[in-house]
Amino acid sequence: MVISLKTSFRLSGEDNTMSGGIQWFTQMSLVQPLVICGPSGSGKSTLLKYLMDEFGDYFGFSVSHTTRKPRNGEVHGKDYYFVDRKEMEEAVNNGEFIEFVEFSGNIKKAVKNIQAQDRICILDIEIEGVKNIKKTDLNPRYVFIKPPSLSVLEERLRGRGTETEESIQRRLAKAKEEIKYGETPENFHLVLVNDSVKNTYKYLREFLIKDIEELKRIRNK
Repeated sequence: MVISLKTSFRLSGEDNTMSGGIQWFTQMSLVQPLVICGPSGSGKSTLLKYLMDEFGDYFGFSVSHTTRKPRNGEVHGKDYYFVDRKEMEEAVNNGEFIEFVEFSGNIKKAVKNIQAQDRICILDIEIEGVKNIKKTDLNPRYVFIKPPSLSVLEERLRGRGTETEESIQRRLAKAKEEIKYGETPENFHLVLVNDSVKNTYKYLREFLIKDIEELKRIRNK
């Protein structure tokens, strides 16, 4: 069932885009993992920070495994599980991963462990990871965060002051493909246009609040 929460929208067959709001979502059952996806610069990290600041006791992150070396300040088991290529390949061949891309990914056991704590597991992943998870029985909620426009995204990337011209162009080209996939009906249960973090978080919160309230009820039994 597709439900629109927009104050102003057009019916099916037209462009259901709202500035700073929900495009569409499908209601689903309780305590499913949360897959969140969007281009670099879309504001995912800020939205997740808002969510964890308010409801951190009800969510947990699946810590990804990676074969790359730790960067300065990164902690094994917190930022990533740093493993060697052989160990990663064995885990992939044994079917232990729910998704993986270029030898980084999220392992099934980590998701189940978070669910066992009566928490909603957050998977912050890229489009290829989303496609892989859709082949599993994990059955998460899928949320896509998009910028208001590519020009706004470019401004955000340049504003970081850490990107080269080459990396900016590479990220913009990738973002075009990500947005195309994100806007395709049925790929995501919720699509948010992030032109105002506070407004966008309001819609994300509304999308998740029933599950959060149910978790509170279960814990208080």
